[in-house]
Amino acid sequence: MENIKLWLRSKCTPIHFKEAFAQFSQNDAQWTPQDFTRPPATPYPNWSVHTTKPLPYRPFRYGPKYNINMGLRPMNWDDWIELDNHYPRFHADKARRIRDRGSKCCRTAPRAYDAAVELLEELCSYLPQRYPSLFQATATGMTNVLTGETFNIQERPLAEDPMQMAARTIQDDLVIMIEGDDGQYYLLAGAILLAGFWRLEDKFGMPLSEIHTSGEVPQFREKLEKGMLNFFRRIKPENPVLRNNYFIQVDDELAWSSSIGSEDSEGIGWFTAEKNKAIEHHYFRSERQSLRRLPRSGGVVFTIRTYFHPMVDVCREPYVPGRLASAIGSWGDDVSKYKGKERYGEVLLEYLDKKHEEQVAEGLDLTKEDEVRAYPY
Repeated sequence: MENIKLWLRSKCTPIHFKEAFAQFSQNDAQWTPQDFTRPPATPYPNWSVHTTKPLPYRPFRYGPKYNINMGLRPMNWDDWIELDNHYPRFHADKARRIRDRGSKCCRTAPRAYDAAVELLEELCSYLPQRYPSLFQATATGMTNVLTGETFNIQERPLAEDPMQMAARTIQDDLVIMIEGDDGQYYLLAGAILLAGFWRLEDKFGMPLSEIHTSGEVPQFREKLEKGMLNFFRRIKPENPVLRNNYFIQVDDELAWSSSIGSEDSEGIGWFTAEKNKAIEHHYFRSERQSLRRLPRSGGVVFTIRTYFHPMVDVCREPYVPGRLASAIGSWGDDVSKYKGKERYGEVLLEYLDKKHEEQVAEGLDLTKEDEVRAYPY
């Protein structure tokens, strides 16, 4: 126990030390390992690190109503991790962030160590199956053919934090939630390197509800909390799910949006962003999240894959400008504040309306949209 106390003092910010220690000061919640093995993945058809483009997630719906819900859908096991020709940039950005920021972005609490190792083992099994041109299985783990990196997951101690090692392999950020004796799920392992708007050091050790309330997620208490807590308690290893979200960003920085302030400053938020920047500075940021329970440890894993594109490029796609304008128009005051609409809404909506009108004038058939692209595309 004394080692855990010392670890927490060294890793957790003072404001969260008390909450994190409360989790560790109780007996660990009991989890019975489950007899479940992920089905083998089939190779991604014709996948290439040079030519396979990112999937065009556009997870917004027409107004006038903006629905606040978890938005979960079943996940096909083959699709657990999505990689594409943006991989080299993501890999380089992650390596730089690990070098420059280290444990501010990647850390694993002692209670979550087995779950983090289990996640690493799962990745070293899945990735060579799904992406055999990029990863090759070895006797001790796997090798990245593109970068030459070798991941030995059998040696002890591991060469680095298991979450940090896992983060180097994929484009996603990673989080593991662990159940405490109080039935709450705590963020006790993470590799948050490209999140844009939030920092692992602010959320580490927090229970699920506080993660969302501290981030001022709109209507969390009223519409999301109960269902989310029940979901975490009931999710089974054999039933993974997916969800998507989206944001607008007014700079081109994938890892950290400097528009909301310095990553190392206390006061961050949309209130610091320059108002009504030119449309060329607007970026569409979307996350594709998977959630699954690890069968051995019981940890619940989030993979958080970010898709990041200039708004002017996204608006060249049929139907997108009109649908996005309608979606933004459906945001209530709370959602608008959360997503920073006041800082960019005037410029963005004018541009979206213009591009929509151009598409209609060029013959776009609005009655055919459902045939062309269904949610979340």
